[in-house]
Amino acid sequence: MKNVVLLGSTGSIGASATKVAEDLPDRIRLVGLAAGNNAELLLEQARKFGPAAISIGDPNKARELRDVFGPALEVHCGEEGLLKLATLPGADIVLIAIVGTAGLQPALAAIRAGKDIAVASKEILVMAGEIVMREARKHGVRVLAVDSEHSAIFQCLDGKPASSVRKLWLTASGGPFRSKADWPKERFPEITVERALKHPSWVMGRKITVDSATLFNKGLEMIEARWLFGIEMARVDVLVHPQSIVHSMVEFVDGSIVAQLSTPDMCLPIQYALTYPDRAASGRVRTNFPRIGSLTFEEPDRERFPSLELARRAGEICGTLPAVFNAANEVAVEAFIARRINFPQITETVRRVMDAHQVVEHPTLDQILAADAWARSKAGR
Repeated sequence: MKNVVLLGSTGSIGASATKVAEDLPDRIRLVGLAAGNNAELLLEQARKFGPAAISIGDPNKARELRDVFGPALEVHCGEEGLLKLATLPGADIVLIAIVGTAGLQPALAAIRAGKDIAVASKEILVMAGEIVMREARKHGVRVLAVDSEHSAIFQCLDGKPASSVRKLWLTASGGPFRSKADWPKERFPEITVERALKHPSWVMGRKITVDSATLFNKGLEMIEARWLFGIEMARVDVLVHPQSIVHSMVEFVDGSIVAQLSTPDMCLPIQYALTYPDRAASGRVRTNFPRIGSLTFEEPDRERFPSLELARRAGEICGTLPAVFNAANEVAVEAFIARRINFPQITETVRRVMDAHQVVEHPTLDQILAADAWARSKAGR
């Protein structure tokens, strides 16, 4: 039985994680749940799973939840609440599914409390991968991937050393604007928020769906892979795979390639992370190869999607530049969703902020957070 704290329980990853917990009641116990502002769903989840503690972002909603549960349940709020849950006594693993950078401090707190972490919030490793992985080694805990791509690579590596790897291949659906015939670069200013939010393969939150349309999501995943697996950026690459069946591949130095395949369903990588090193039986994901028919692969169009080269630059230079890359993109995506900028201006904003940044090498956490704040301010101008 794994005692699991779920930070971000009411988001899309959190909803999938609760399905996994329902599927495997003899293997997974949700002992802590944290939400942003969806008190109604958090209340429902708390009643269903009976955790030891919950947390919500809004202090007023926390008071309302305390009135409902009384002394039977610990109710926390805000950033302090996330830290309380991340270090909850008795928890074995903390699944961090908070959108954006808010999961960084809870991730480090969980590691320092001796807990394994499962990372769905890729920003944590993009911003502070060097620090997070160093702390994990120091405290003897695992950092497990929840992204389908990184879960796939983890499974394909199967404990093999980085020296045995020629290349990590991250697969991308290509997003809704993959077709150059339908969407030449000249038409990108016409792209609406509604179009960008229609992903061809996955059902996800708004921010990550826009990131998938720009391929910034894949860029973030390249940097995340660089830290998770200790592989320099020159050995991390992207292939477009529209069917989203091959989740990623590892090419070894002898020329052999190992891939992980399945019907796209986030429950699978979540379950693997929460039950690792075991594989638990589940009927939720089934793959019908005759129905799929064929699997295809393409080079990404780097001219139309320059986000991949910006990500490579950030991951090669490292220091504070990945944090700046991430923060500028977050601000630009928010502005796009709010209809203040158009689709190409997301990339233009990130490039402008990266070009203006003076990189700090091997930064402290405070320097990373300062770079994050600077980039947000710069991107918003």
